[in-house]
This record gives sequence, structure tokens and C-alpha cells, in this order.
Amino acid sequence: MRLARIGDLSAPELADYTQLTDVALRRVREPEEGLYLAESPKVIERALNAGHRPRSVLLLEEWLPRVEPLLADHPDVPVYVGESKQLEALTGFHMHRGALASMHRPSPRDPVELLRASKRVVVLEDLTDHTNVGAIFRSVAALGADAVLLSPACADPLYRRAVRVSMGAVLQVPWARLPEWPVAGPMFRDEGYELTAFALRDDAEDLADYAGELPERLALLFGTEGVGLSRRALASAARSVVIPMEHGVDSLNVATAAALALWAVRTADRAGDLSAGRGGAPDRAEGRGSRP
Repeated sequence: MRLARIGDLSAPELADYTQLTDVALRRVREPEEGLYLAESPKVIERALNAGHRPRSVLLLEEWLPRVEPLLADHPDVPVYVGESKQLEALTGFHMHRGALASMHRPSPRDPVELLRASKRVVVLEDLTDHTNVGAIFRSVAALGADAVLLSPACADPLYRRAVRVSMGAVLQVPWARLPEWPVAGPMFRDEGYELTAFALRDDAEDLADYAGELPERLALLFGTEGVGLSRRALASAARSVVIPMEHGVDSLNVATAAALALWAVRTADRAGDLSAGRGGAPDRAEGRGSRP
């Protein structure tokens, strides 16, 4: 490995790791500079397994034995080693996970190609909380959906918090950015998807009833925290679904709602497979599990 002991915290080669606690700055800077950060050896390993290329690594010396094998195929990548207080001063937080890697962002995916390679997708409109985005990606990976599509203003799945909360699922689940609704709405219809909005509407169907007969291709649409889906998004949807609430509760956290919806779809798909005599998990698109 190309080891380098940290001396000057203002050195330009350490710039990828500065001001990490400034969310507003980092969510603009990282996409513009073509990078994202993988935090912890486990997430770094998942990023490398997804085929993503490292720019550099920052770590505490005691984590060298854990990280060195991961970089066997990248001997020219610089590895910056420092003490705990140095790294905290550099990044703005205590690095208790021991290691950070600055990674090259993968090329954006074409949303049409992703839809064609999928059957069950989740669509997120304008979510602002990276924790919710990461949690939804983790549910998508765990419960067998094929991909995630994001509105232009949706939070970045490759932001450090989203990557961490997803346990690296954002590096495994294929995803793409959508155009605005005047183009995105017809895109779903043209590719044979039923776009289903989760919304508190008078005409919304109970999720249990809806899951009783699912279309061949399904897109589950969830809106931003608080205000929910926009009028354009609702106008683009073919149907609306609601998760019934008890005890005066009117809604669930969006990540929780997405997990429940995915579980209902997964259960219905498996029941359909069993009744058709196929057994096991439903046949999913070839694109699942490829890099974002």
C-alpha cells in the first residue's frame, strides 16, 4: 500500500475528507467532484465488491490489518494514516468506525434501461432525510425489489449517512435519477408499469386488498417526509394505496411504510409462485444486484 503519515491537515490530498459534518456543503460538493465516502471497512468492502474505484483511504493505524487485504487490487491508492485527534480535527467527527474511503462515483444509470431490467421498483419523490433514503434501500435489498428510482430533488443515496444506514445496500441495489414528472410519468406507462402512489386519499385502496392481485410490473411511489406526494406525482399514478392506521395515528414514517409495502408485495408474489407451482422466490430481473 502507498502509506502516508498525516502531518499537515491542510494538505490538498486530504481535501476529500474535510468538513464532513457540513451536510449542505457536502451534498453539493461530492456529486460535483465525482466522489462519495464509504465509512467503515465493511462498507468499503461492499463498495469495492460493487466495482467502485477508490480515490484514497483515511484511517487509524490499528485498522490497517483490516483494510490492507481489501486494497490488494489497488496498490497505487494512497492510504493516509493518522491519530484519532488528527482525524477528528480533519473530518469534524470522531471516527469510531476506523476508516473512510473516498470513492469515485459510478456513472449514472439510464432510468429507462433500469425499468426494462426490472419488475418491482420503488420510486422516491423529494425525500430530504438521508437516513430515510438509506433505510428504504436496505428494505429494497432485504425484501427483494429490483431497483430504486429517485426524483431530481431526492436526497443523494451516496451521501455518507445514507450509505451507512443502508449498510451498503445503496452500493448493491441498482438506482437511477428520473426526469421531471411530465417525462417520468409517461416513461412508467410506456415500459408497462403500474405506478402506485402511497397517499392519504379518499379513493386509496387498502394495502391488503391491493396486494391480492398485483400487476406484472409494479412501481411503488412514496413522497417526501411531511407533505407527501406532489400533485404532479399523484396525477402520474394509476392507483393510490393506503396502509390502514389504528388509535388515531394518521401515517407512518416513509421508510417504515415502504418496508411494509415491500413485505406485502413480496408475500403476494411468493404466494402467487406457490399457487402456480413454481416454488421459491419469484423470478426477478437480471439487473438486480448490479452496481448503481
